[in-house]
Amino acid sequence: MVMLDHSPVSSSALILGGTLVFRGTRVPAQALLDYLNDGFSVEEFVSFFPSVEPDDAREFLRLTQRPAS
Repeated sequence: MVMLDHSPVSSSALILGGTLVFRGTRVPAQALLDYLNDGFSVEEFVSFFPSVEPDDAREFLRLTQRPAS
């Protein structure tokens, strides 16, 4: 079981139909995984999506047990 003080992602039926997004944004969490698969780094991703906090992106990757590049 994972316990969080705050989650780096959220889901609401009112935001992108319930798609998992980074908290406080409309940026889908899947977009980070897609960018990493395409060879971009976390730093490049957050430069393209400045509303995403770098720590939230890294925490999401930690929770998904995927190494940050």
